[in-house]
Amino acid sequence: MSKRGWTLFAALGIIWGTPYLLIRIAVEYLSPSVIVVGRMSLALALLLPLVVKSNLPAVWKSHRNAIIAFAAAEMIFPFGALAIAEKRISSSLAGLLIAAVPLVTALLLARIGHEDKWDSRRLLGLGIGLAGVTCLVGLDLRADNWWSIAITFIAVFGYALGPIIINTRLQQAPEVAVIALAQVVTIVVYSPILLIQIINGSWQTPYAATNGVPVSAWAAVAGLGIFCTALAFVLLFKLIDEVGPGRTTVITYINPAVAIILGITLLDEEFTPGIAVGFPLVLLGSVLATRKAKKASSTTASSL
Repeated sequence: MSKRGWTLFAALGIIWGTPYLLIRIAVEYLSPSVIVVGRMSLALALLLPLVVKSNLPAVWKSHRNAIIAFAAAEMIFPFGALAIAEKRISSSLAGLLIAAVPLVTALLLARIGHEDKWDSRRLLGLGIGLAGVTCLVGLDLRADNWWSIAITFIAVFGYALGPIIINTRLQQAPEVAVIALAQVVTIVVYSPILLIQIINGSWQTPYAATNGVPVSAWAAVAGLGIFCTALAFVLLFKLIDEVGPGRTTVITYINPAVAIILGITLLDEEFTPGIAVGFPLVLLGSVLATRKAKKASSTTASSL
């Protein structure tokens, strides 16, 4: 992988390892719709100065269906699913479950006949990573959290599909314009839900309704918007351009390390047997899955 690729990979790995912590903090006091609309609105406001010269109506007209699909895959379903799931599962567990994304991406790429090269070594890495996720789910599954774990896999599928949509249908579209328009789509989808919740008072949790929403919850939403959405999606497009969609999704093997460290150190979350067994496996899978295929052409878009 090139130096630029590794820099983007590391930066995005750290940034996208933090949403699980921030979501966990926010859902203690705010509904998922508040979190999603809040982070999207702030991110959109930050990106607007970057798109003032873009012809947004023209971009929308030319790529409307692809933008809607990208918004659904990368924002609408994953953001809502994670916010709902983290009401019952830890931020560490949520972060580790997302490590299944590269395997789903590999299956999707094979299904559509994409040119990305998945040699035996990379497939072995994906398999080891999946084994780690399987250990994690099997050892940490409880009667009160299985539904939240299932919901998290909605985000897994979305995060696997998103980079493929970018690489196959949005390569010629202005990057920041696509992100901004996808955020608008997400806000439009969630705003009616938020409006209903504001009217009936369910936009905050019962505890928050009695004791108020602390600054930490609003700060978490702000962090989600500034770093984990606005900055992260700009870096995502650049990373996909650099290494291709298949290897880009392997970043979800790095995110869990950040999620675990933050969850345990800042939220006093338990270091469970599932994490102890599964985490080393997903790290090993990350190393193998990001190795360059021996016979891959240097001119192939997905080569490192």
